[in-house]
Amino acid sequence: MRSNLRVIGIDPGLRNTGWGIVDLSGSRLSHVAHGVVQAKGHDLATRLVALRRALSAVVEEMAPDTAAVEHTFVNKDAVGTLKLAHARAIALLVPAEAGLPVAEYAPNAIKKAVVGVGHADKDQVAHMVRLLLPGVKLTGADATDALAAAICHAHRAPAMARLAEVGAP
Repeated sequence: MRSNLRVIGIDPGLRNTGWGIVDLSGSRLSHVAHGVVQAKGHDLATRLVALRRALSAVVEEMAPDTAAVEHTFVNKDAVGTLKLAHARAIALLVPAEAGLPVAEYAPNAIKKAVVGVGHADKDQVAHMVRLLLPGVKLTGADATDALAAAICHAHRAPAMARLAEVGAP
């Protein structure tokens, strides 16, 4: 049985991009799938093509209704940040090309939605993802962060849809 809303969360990375799918039925969340897309290649262009193809396959197979993409963390390494932004562009492009609405969330907003604290550490996020999605077997930080993004959006999307229906700004 299909849920009311299927959400894909994406944690962009140039080598490893995490993805996680949750279903929301009423107020009940359930885990569908999660994983990591590994973009292999020696040059940036090759990795971006691999990332786009693999993420497109996930979106096609899992048929989400909406997407949530985590904002990238800007650090002191401008070149590294710029390269990561390319991966984030792919993470935004793939669901948009599939016709999905795409929401973007800052890492602190995701942590606050999942843990209740905007500066939670990765262990706290993983613990809460396990509590919110009973039986899930987390396979790594990238996929866990993607599931957290999906959970965050699943909590917010119904309210955002209701606001859009009434024409709120």
